[in-house]
Amino acid sequence: MVVTPWFEATVLAPGITRFTEPYVHGFFRANLYRIEGRDFDIQLDFGVGVRSLTEVSPVTGRPVLAIASHAHVDHVGSFHEYERRAGHRIEAHTFAEMDDAGTLASAFVGIKSPVTALPSPDWMITNYALTPAPLTEFLDEGDVVDLGNRKFIVLHLPGHSPGSIALFDEHNGDFFSADAIYDEGLVDDIPGADVETYLRTMHRLASLDVSTVYAGHGEVMDCAQMQRVAREYIASKGG
Repeated sequence: MVVTPWFEATVLAPGITRFTEPYVHGFFRANLYRIEGRDFDIQLDFGVGVRSLTEVSPVTGRPVLAIASHAHVDHVGSFHEYERRAGHRIEAHTFAEMDDAGTLASAFVGIKSPVTALPSPDWMITNYALTPAPLTEFLDEGDVVDLGNRKFIVLHLPGHSPGSIALFDEHNGDFFSADAIYDEGLVDDIPGADVETYLRTMHRLASLDVSTVYAGHGEVMDCAQMQRVAREYIASKGG
């Protein structure tokens, strides 16, 4: 069965829309965020790419800065469709080549029932491939993304992947954490992940003062919930 719409859109706050892919296997069902600004919008993360995210993106008439929080398959599928693409330079080679070592796309292809409905009539998982999306600019720790009416500081939060980044609005506390932290069981046993590095990130997050956490998977969190997840991870590793 082919389904339309493929994406589910939820307005979480004024100017913040979350997109998900409800027919994608739960492990690969990422949260994708459109953050609207005065001068341009941010599209943060892009799903697995079996359907184009651009078909549901809000039409505001403003330019879009596409930011990939990291290079895993569930976050980069539609990344190539945007003209202005930003991410961390550590994973630049993966964005440019979409190699399996960095995207882990074979895990999506090989999982049982990667989708529960067809994104198009002739779609087959055997034909699935990611399209290279070379970065047009780099984002690193301390960089600022200024939308005109609000600013986000970039936090480099490796551990889940080497180039994981998050966006933090220090003015109102909005924190787009991507896969650095969420409340659905953190993943640190995949290629590119590093527990010791992740522990340093968790110690940082355990004391980070935020208000609302828009995570890469699962539901929105508050500061107390985020810090609890970080402390539990630290305790689980004896760190």
